[in-house]
Amino acid sequence: MKTGMKKAENKEIKIIDASGGILGRIASQAAVHLMGKSRPAFERNKYSGLPVKIINASKLRITPRKLESIYHTRYSGQPGGLRVLRGTETAAKKGMKELVRLAIYRMLPKNKLKREMMKNLTIDN
Repeated sequence: MKTGMKKAENKEIKIIDASGGILGRIASQAAVHLMGKSRPAFERNKYSGLPVKIINASKLRITPRKLESIYHTRYSGQPGGLRVLRGTETAAKKGMKELVRLAIYRMLPKNKLKREMMKNLTIDN
């Protein structure tokens, strides 16, 4: 017979409307909620955050000059396989959803909980 407590299901979802917002501010707001720093029961070593849903990601306010200055890398694992991509290329191929996802991914702590936090993120256009 098990005598442990069941993990409580988290029913509440934090919804962030990105229309007219700035990329970095939306991403940092989402990262704070994913980490659980907005809750009184914050623990660094456990996932205590909220699931976050970002709506209207395609309506972010970002200038073409800023898109040119955003860079991120992708590595294939092969020698010479490092690709440096501009924000304009990523926005054209995968949309603004991918830029928001990458910004949030970089703002989360670099530990084993990062994957679990990213699973609780959904981004809609």
